[in-house]
Amino acid sequence: MKNLKIAFCILPFLFGWSCTNLNEKILNESLTSGADSTFSESVITPAYALLPDLFLHTKLFAVQEISTDEGILPYRGGKDWGDNGIYIDLHRHTYSSAHSNVKQVWDDLMVMIARSVVAINGLKPLADNNESARTYLAEARGLRAYYNMLTLDLWGIAFKKEEPNAMSEILRKDDAVNYIKSELEAVVNDLKTDVGPGRLTKAAAYGLLARLYMNAAVWRNPYATTFEFASADMDKVIEYSNLVINSGQYQLSPEYFACFNNDNHTNKELVFAADQRPDLNGHNRMSYFSMSGNFYGNPLYQNGNGTDGAAITSDFYDSWVAANGSVDPANADCRFWWKRLIVPADSAISAEAYEVDRGIYRGMQYGLQNTGTKTAFLKTADGRYKIGKIRDWRRAEANAYVNYTREINFTSEGSNYNTGYRVEKYQWSKSSTDGRNKGEADLVILRLADLYFLRAEAKLRKGDSAGALADINLVRASRTARPDVTPKPLQSMTLDILFRERGFEFYWEHQRRTDMIRFGKYEGTWTEKTDTDVKKRLFPIPQTAIDGASSSQGYLVQNEGYN
Repeated sequence: MKNLKIAFCILPFLFGWSCTNLNEKILNESLTSGADSTFSESVITPAYALLPDLFLHTKLFAVQEISTDEGILPYRGGKDWGDNGIYIDLHRHTYSSAHSNVKQVWDDLMVMIARSVVAINGLKPLADNNESARTYLAEARGLRAYYNMLTLDLWGIAFKKEEPNAMSEILRKDDAVNYIKSELEAVVNDLKTDVGPGRLTKAAAYGLLARLYMNAAVWRNPYATTFEFASADMDKVIEYSNLVINSGQYQLSPEYFACFNNDNHTNKELVFAADQRPDLNGHNRMSYFSMSGNFYGNPLYQNGNGTDGAAITSDFYDSWVAANGSVDPANADCRFWWKRLIVPADSAISAEAYEVDRGIYRGMQYGLQNTGTKTAFLKTADGRYKIGKIRDWRRAEANAYVNYTREINFTSEGSNYNTGYRVEKYQWSKSSTDGRNKGEADLVILRLADLYFLRAEAKLRKGDSAGALADINLVRASRTARPDVTPKPLQSMTLDILFRERGFEFYWEHQRRTDMIRFGKYEGTWTEKTDTDVKKRLFPIPQTAIDGASSSQGYLVQNEGYN
């Protein structure tokens, strides 16, 4: 972009870019009828449209998970995912202002804020006399606040902007926190309660406010040696969490992984999500990213394989082992594993019965059989699909199978295709033809469990460990669909235990970096990472953005610690 101001101008295409399907699906609950309502929908839709794209594996996931002790992505086999070392740099905290993942997230958020501003200005003239426009105006302002919350978390800045053709005011620290807070609080009364999770509702705004108040200590002083979690802030976390928890609209899902099913749009645990129902051109990247290139998620689509991307670190896996003692995590905690691929005695299965396992994959893998090509899966005489050990066709030896190991690092040996335990948290799309496209599951931004966890953390930081313990145990005890692996009650609660428990509950959900910083863990040491520089808590502002704003001297200043 030639000048940062350009990214925030009114552009005619912003009103109609990729809107048709989104109008029909995301906004199919028209609040009023008539031309004004239709126009209002067309104006608000672009403000939502990029949410699924933001939650791609190479964007928000990369900066929030690969940069932590939870996710790691080596140069697979010296052939795949090298990408000029960008994932290694994220993990080691050696990222620079030219980092492409960081730039992609920045660029997306700049467009998303711009579209929100456009929507706000398009809806304002109608809002006084039209309920639909008033609701959509509140959503547009709320989305602008949410997108600014992400920029504040990632780069320590927010953009205050009302008029599309005016230069944005850049806010930092307390000014940014107060601006986002005031925007969410100003619109909440005009939001609806029954149009989620793909749209911003009252509960979603309350949840975002709870998240804002919880992280306010960090965002006000991101390089602090210790963070001061003000009692008044913690009271607000509890207040806003209570408004969602006590609303009666939401409930914890008895099956943990149902929160990530293809039909999760109707799951009562989801409070706010990126809508990916069919025909919305969604993506299946959160399912395909971690799995082997020899893994296939649906026998009906022979091009639908994985990619051998990110894995969990041995450090994160070991935290599960330490928490469960002598009991295998798969036998102790339903959040770790859900056995879905039940192989019959004759090792053959119909397409309708085929369902991939969910959770953290370890060891030898079983799945669809082929001959090393993507042209056909092996079948029995009656048309069922053969199931067996998954052959690794990249290796010549006859006993080369997909067999995931605990150890993973950036050495040649530690970067092989089998290294690292993998994650399949979202259900594999039944519509995806190539494993990457046509996602069906809504991508979770905020769910009810998070409100219980935020409330528990606020209580704990105020000295109420018993109240915090009760909240966390309530969530653990709610996962009753498979009673033999419902997590057992915890006996005590500390900040370290709560941090560990957040890892178990929210792994792979774009939250780990934010959590690590808030709990004072981001400067720690883990697999292949020893950097302790507190300046790395914030990402560098892309140099392209700084160069683009160069005509306004001093307008966009690089974060400390970066050239």
